Order: sequence, then C-alpha cells, then structure tokens
Amino acid sequence: MWDYTDKVLELFYNPQHQGVIEDKGEPGIKVAVGDVGSIACGDALRLHLKVEEKTEKILEARFQTFGCTSAIASSEALVELIKGKTLDEALKVTNKEIANYLGGLPEAKMHCSVMGQEALEAAIYNYRGIPLDTHEDDDEGALVCTCFGISDAKIKRVIIENNITTAEEVTNYVKAGGGCGSCLASIDDIIASVQKEKASVTTVSNSLSQTNGKSAVKTLTPVQKIALIQRVLDEEVRPILIADGGDVELFDVEGDHVKVILQGACGSCSSSIATLKIAIESRLRDRVSKDIVVEAV
Repeated sequence: MWDYTDKVLELFYNPQHQGVIEDKGEPGIKVAVGDVGSIACGDALRLHLKVEEKTEKILEARFQTFGCTSAIASSEALVELIKGKTLDEALKVTNKEIANYLGGLPEAKMHCSVMGQEALEAAIYNYRGIPLDTHEDDDEGALVCTCFGISDAKIKRVIIENNITTAEEVTNYVKAGGGCGSCLASIDDIIASVQKEKASVTTVSNSLSQTNGKSAVKTLTPVQKIALIQRVLDEEVRPILIADGGDVELFDVEGDHVKVILQGACGSCSSSIATLKIAIESRLRDRVSKDIVVEAV
C-alpha cells in the first residue's frame, strides 16, 4: 500500500475537474488540448484548457486520466494550480509545485507530477499553434529506454530540473529503466555527464564572480565558454522566449561568434532581429564576454 497524503486521497476520491471541455464556438474563447503518455505504458493524460483569447487567461481546465491514484490526484492538483492564471504564468508551474500541492508523492510515483507538467506544456503550445516537435526535445534525442520510449533528452531534462543523482530516481520520475533494466547503465552515464557539466559551469561562474570584464573571459577554455553560454541560454533566455511561444537552440560557437537557431514564434517573427540583439546577444555580453556577436542560422 502506497503511503499517500490526505490531500492525495481527498483529490482522488473527490475529483472536481474530470471531464472534457467542448468547443462551443464562443466569441473570444478558445479551447486547447494537450496529450501525454500512452495507455500501453500504463499512464495517459489529456488536459483541456478554456482560454480567453484577449488576456490568455485560463478560465477553466479539465482532464481525462488513465492511471493510478497519484495520476488522478496530480491532474486535480494541476488544474487547481493553473485556474485563473495566464498561459505565461501557467508555463512556470513545475512538477515540484504539483507534488508540493499534494503534500508530497511517493518517490515511485513522481512521474505522475511530471506527466501533468508535460500535458500543460503540450496544451499551451497547441493553443499557440506551435508544432510539438518545436518544443519537445524527446524526438530529437537518442532512444535510451525502449520499454517506455524515453529519450536521452527527456532523461537529461528531468535530471536537471529535479537535481536527480541516481538511476532509481530517474525511473521514479519518467519510468525509464523500470522495464527490462537494460538501459540503467546508460542512465548512469547521462547522470554523470550532467554532473560533470554542472561542475564545469560552477567553476566558470565562480571564476567570473572573482574577476571583471574581458579578463575573466580569457581564463575560460573553449569547453567552459560553451558551457557558460549554454547555461545562460537555458536559465535566462529560453524561459522568456518560451513564454512568448518561441525558443532558441545553440548551434555553434566560434570564438566570440555564437550561432543560434530561433524556433517557434521567434523563427517567423518580424522582430527576430530585436530578439537576437536584445534578448540574447546583450545577455551573453553581460554574462560571458562583451565581444560576443550572435547570429541566427
């Protein structure tokens, strides 16, 4: 028997937001749907959002879940957390917040909170008309867990976002490694790679905090410089662009010349030059080197 909190059991036994939201063609109202998981893997979630187009405020949300007690409770918690929020505000909701709302989840059930976060992202990107392959990294990565169809990109993401340090925790969060177990060694390698990258970035950050301007940049090796650029993009630039329906991917670094790929709304926006210079280049000049020039490819 799982050790569920009272909140988990309350939401499981008395769900208030199960069901669908029909698109009735109301003026100024748009309904969007996000799907994640599969019945074949044991869990599936479909999230429905009713959004006021003028303000992008979520007026109503409902869900259809095929899964366990934790899956249903996590879906209820998600709806409670996003009701009344704008889409940009909702995008900031993390799986940790879902779990915290429930008073915690058993470690082996944390994947239910991750599933809720992913369904929310899918629904919002569908609302904004952005193809799933624009924001979903899973298809771009190498398949690691064949039992549950989990890529290295998804595993790396959950490791970073939840400070995961063991393969067992990865299994708890995204199920990878929970089938035949043949991918556990690969998961250990990904964890080691993430930890090495974090250590490198921490060293670079400490070096920068002790020096000023270009003299600090001179101490960086090419690998450290790329790691720092990637960190700035991931932590300071991408969240802003994603909130507006766009995204950016680091393509290449040649000295102070940084090449990026603008995605989603950013790729087709008439103000993409301003995005490059203001949102990306100026940030990298502040954090890495005043000589950096950013170019879209």
